[in-house]
Amino acid sequence: MMSAEDNELLCRVGPGTPMGEVFRRFWLPAIGSAEIRQKDGAPKRLRLLGEDLIAFRDSNGEPGIIGAYCPHKLAPLYFGRNEECGIRCSYHGWKFDTLGNCVEIPNLPPNFDTKALQARAKIPGYPVREAGGMVWVYMGPRDKMPDLPRMEWLRVPEDHVYAARWLQRTNWAQGMEGEIDSSHISWLHRDLVPRKTEPPVLQTSPIVKGLVDGAPVMKLVERDYGFVYGARRQMSTGGYYWRVTQWMLPMFSQIPHDSFPRSGRAWVPIDDDHTSVVTYAYRADRAYTPLEIDYIEEGNGFPPPLQPSVYTLPDGYRIDIFESIATKENDYGLDRLRQRTQNFSGIHAITDQDRALQENMPRMVARGFGRNGVGGMVDRGQELLVASDLPVITARRMLLKLAKDMRDGIEPALPQRPELFNVRSASAVTPVGDFDEFLREHESEMLAPA
Repeated sequence: MMSAEDNELLCRVGPGTPMGEVFRRFWLPAIGSAEIRQKDGAPKRLRLLGEDLIAFRDSNGEPGIIGAYCPHKLAPLYFGRNEECGIRCSYHGWKFDTLGNCVEIPNLPPNFDTKALQARAKIPGYPVREAGGMVWVYMGPRDKMPDLPRMEWLRVPEDHVYAARWLQRTNWAQGMEGEIDSSHISWLHRDLVPRKTEPPVLQTSPIVKGLVDGAPVMKLVERDYGFVYGARRQMSTGGYYWRVTQWMLPMFSQIPHDSFPRSGRAWVPIDDDHTSVVTYAYRADRAYTPLEIDYIEEGNGFPPPLQPSVYTLPDGYRIDIFESIATKENDYGLDRLRQRTQNFSGIHAITDQDRALQENMPRMVARGFGRNGVGGMVDRGQELLVASDLPVITARRMLLKLAKDMRDGIEPALPQRPELFNVRSASAVTPVGDFDEFLREHESEMLAPA
């Protein structure tokens, strides 16, 4: 049972919180590169780890993520002009570059010490990198900034990867924990009839034919980057079906695959009550075809069918993000006939099936969580966990240790070892029933080329 104190420690990510500081030691996928593809184009509004930000691409094609407000009169820079390598506030013309430096204050008399005021007017401006179709941001201390993690999908050519992001109206930990709960796919994601399978862009049906086991045996090995765990199910034809997931601190995961394309997700906290879910699928062997991209965007795998959205957070700040067409307001497209005849949940897209349950868990609204009936964290002290929850229990323990260490001034070591992220998941039908033996046999397949 998790205490209320540990629950808050796990979930709260705002500035100055221990978990928020942990996240600030890692590079985070913030926004799709295509969302700000145009030089001098319109900025996009973000909130990450409780901070209001804007993202834009300057005249030289360089992306930037900076604070959302002009320090003069706190006017929102979203309404400003993106021109000549900077955002110019539309209120009084103050201008800021991609690093948050104030480069011009035009409404001052000629004899005023402009440079001194410009130095004081600097706003947050965070280091960014582009990889895997995403703009990544580092929000921690500059002297502790690591290299980008060496995930394989960040190192393939641009046309070999597909990435997207969408809004989930829960605390980040709820989605992350669902991602490493292999037991639920035997039920929530079960198809009663085969899905469309061509072209084979993504693994859309998580359960192979011939399974008779809805209660997988979980085996887990902790690693310096997090852990690798296997869910073993029995086959009706003999042998076992192994789904082996890689989980990397603080919130990266890989969906089990035995070949390309491969895929995974990241759960990036917007604030305590909302999450930006980043999903990726990639091939190291070749580029995606236009037909395959169309197949993905039809919602046949990951992500679900998405639409651009301007979402108003409970405090009134608006963010530019994507939302699934299946929402809480339309019951996620739940179709009772489909539930009887096509799939176990009655909801089409796999990720929408997850959100339907996670966004509707009873919320713990004390101390500011779940304001205005939106988002919030669940009361983990009321859960009845079982053996199949081993990955979730382990992830909580590892994350809480990071947060408590950070509270005590102990920095996480993992960000400074980006090579540890260079791993792959696995999936196989095999007579091998021992997890350690399975890992030994598939060791070379589960390391991406350096």
